[in-house]
Amino acid sequence: MAENPFILWFDEIRYEDVPLVGGKNASLGEMYSKLTSKGVNVPYGFAVTAEAYKYFVKENHLDDEIKKALKGLDTHDVQDLQKRGKKVRNLILHAKMPEKLAQEIAKAYAKLEKKYGKNPDVAVRSSATAEDLPDASFAGQQETYLNVRGTEKVIESVQRCFASLFTDRAISYRQDKGFDHFSVYLSVAVQKMVRSDQASSGVMFTLDTESGFRDVVYITGAWGLGEYVVQGRVNPDEFYVFKPTLKQGFKPILSKRLGSKDVKLIYGDSSKKPLKEVKNTKEERMTFVLSDEEILKLAKWAMIIEEHYGRPMDIEWAKDGDGKTVGTGDLFIVQARPETVHAIKSHKFYEIYKLKGDGKVLCTGKAVGSKIGQGKARVILSVSDISQFQPGEVLITTMTDPDWEPIMKKASAIVTDKGGRTCHAAIVSRELGIPCIVGTETATKSVITGQDVTIDCTLGEEGRVLEGLIPFEVERIDLENLPRPKTKIMMNVGIPEQAFAQGQIPNDGVGLARLEFIIGSHIGIHPLALLNFEELKKRASQDKKISRLVKIIEEKTFGYKNKAEFFVDKLAQGVATIGAAFYPNDVIVRLSDFKSNEYANLIGGFLFEPEEHNPMIGWRGASRYYDPKFEPAFALECKALAKARDEMGLTNIKVMIPFCRTPEEGERVIKVMEKYGLKRGKNGLEIYVMCEIPSNVILAEEFAKIFDGFSIGSNDLTQLTLGLDRDSELVSHLYDERNPAVKKMIKQVIETAKKTGRKIGICGQAPSDFPDFAEFLVECGIDSMSLTPDTIIKTRLLVAEKEKALSKGKKK
Repeated sequence: MAENPFILWFDEIRYEDVPLVGGKNASLGEMYSKLTSKGVNVPYGFAVTAEAYKYFVKENHLDDEIKKALKGLDTHDVQDLQKRGKKVRNLILHAKMPEKLAQEIAKAYAKLEKKYGKNPDVAVRSSATAEDLPDASFAGQQETYLNVRGTEKVIESVQRCFASLFTDRAISYRQDKGFDHFSVYLSVAVQKMVRSDQASSGVMFTLDTESGFRDVVYITGAWGLGEYVVQGRVNPDEFYVFKPTLKQGFKPILSKRLGSKDVKLIYGDSSKKPLKEVKNTKEERMTFVLSDEEILKLAKWAMIIEEHYGRPMDIEWAKDGDGKTVGTGDLFIVQARPETVHAIKSHKFYEIYKLKGDGKVLCTGKAVGSKIGQGKARVILSVSDISQFQPGEVLITTMTDPDWEPIMKKASAIVTDKGGRTCHAAIVSRELGIPCIVGTETATKSVITGQDVTIDCTLGEEGRVLEGLIPFEVERIDLENLPRPKTKIMMNVGIPEQAFAQGQIPNDGVGLARLEFIIGSHIGIHPLALLNFEELKKRASQDKKISRLVKIIEEKTFGYKNKAEFFVDKLAQGVATIGAAFYPNDVIVRLSDFKSNEYANLIGGFLFEPEEHNPMIGWRGASRYYDPKFEPAFALECKALAKARDEMGLTNIKVMIPFCRTPEEGERVIKVMEKYGLKRGKNGLEIYVMCEIPSNVILAEEFAKIFDGFSIGSNDLTQLTLGLDRDSELVSHLYDERNPAVKKMIKQVIETAKKTGRKIGICGQAPSDFPDFAEFLVECGIDSMSLTPDTIIKTRLLVAEKEKALSKGKKK
């Protein structure tokens, strides 16, 4: 212990000092002392110690009074909790700050004045001695006061922090976690503020908060002070950075999503009103709060912090907007605590929730977790009404803060109008293990109290509030004893938002990553409309339809001067997210396989697409890529894939050509790809061809000279072998991948691939749907099967069993 029992400066504090200064202060001291030398900026400050709190309680003879007030408390009786909590807080607030302690706080603040000038703005934050432990997070249980200036206000804020040890939520949380109220003490951080009110701030995690995927840093941010991101008052910007290739010196920003960021919290005009809310301008709402360089810098710091603590971390950051904060840069870390949800989760089991029906969608938002919950809805707009809430109901509200926690633990699910995936509601629901949807914007209007609802978080990023109690099932997979067959069991993936979760199902990589979903969902605009945007602008004044089109494109691509870059960035990010989720396993990306009618449905597509009577066997796949009419659009795809591989370091991404009718077509496409940055063999780039046309089988030896491998597309191969349109109801009864003609084709191409030393897999639906077809493929000696995620485990078991039987010479 230092000479002064009441004050410790950050450079005197280490992580093991939690009993003296609480979790928050111990972490700030540890980072200031150990990590500033590694380039991590931490604002300076001091801790009012737990010893000071004990001294305050002792001098005012408060112990017995507090015990009396809490005797016989039932935290599940919300009204009783509110009444007793208020009584205890009033006892502390109305007590006298001992002169000796007040003088020590005043002396410490005077030292900050010498460093930063008269009346420096400080954050006064509570730091409990049992908070931020690896298996329990007391974050947000006690109070924080921002933009505090002057000795008197600092002392007053310290006392208010002391009182906040007994907020209703803190009392409830301690009781539920089994902590004795009188063995938890309060320390207070007094830290120089970073002027993020003039810039931005937010929260980052050293893993994906939903899936627990450990190889990313997940950053959220908004304009102004960070309280609004933590509380969920705003829907923030979101960024993902891939750790393994960031370490190697690449720039792997996997995704950037713009949040609505309607308002921000900034400094107020007086000591009576230290903070105020203002609306953001349209430009602020439509602009990312961090540059790419800042995103990468924060991600590097997050990795340094995680490595130092040896566990996943939850970190708060702030950017200095006035340039006067003393430090070596304008970004700062203002807090770090252990992540407490995924860190203590068992990874021996994998749970898959599945809806067994569907219902009317009442509203959508961002899904937290991947579970399903249901019950009667309870719409509550004010924390003063939480006593109305009944156990097992679905809580529907605007946003939550720690005052809502006494009822959140009784909810079957939580839905909020506001907030991002690092807001209070999201963090608490993860800890409680209940499904949650945040940022719906309309839930409190779309859902009525008493209405039966189902909360569906199984679709990746989008969470749905469905009308009615829809049946669902939970499949629990034991990951410990899964056999590993010789045949690679890969996955078909199309949706980047689901990739981090799907990547944790035992697999050997991705045999088919489709670009169509990313183009349709994340971009939505025909690539030629983006490339010809300036020309369209010229035509807009003469054509109302074109004028509307130009407005839509401008809105969607705001911030991009060169509209084609929007296509490249969004496609690169979608592909890179899938590549990262399965790294270092192969991820085989199939180039766009839209048909002309599907391309025409994209924004502006009607201007560039022909009308074909049978698009299924028309201008699609390889025939587009080298055609002068489409080559500029194909160039954008190539540039996006090159960006994911070369700039982000995801060289596990391989490329596959769909619907390649002749070997000559294959050669022409490979030349075009090379022209736009995708050279076969460079950085290990392999190029595969889909085997989905009879000519691919008949000329397999010729195709093998051009490509590194084949992937059988059993859907198209079946319809073209049998000469039928699988979408026609008139002949659909004849469509069967198990038809002897189709199986003969497949067996023949596998034999040719083996003979020519080329890899061969299958990415069609058949082995997912028919176990006997999967067994047939094993008998043929196929190298890999790429399956839908829900059939991976059962097919893996089946294939292992079949291989075992074959090795014993038995027919099964």
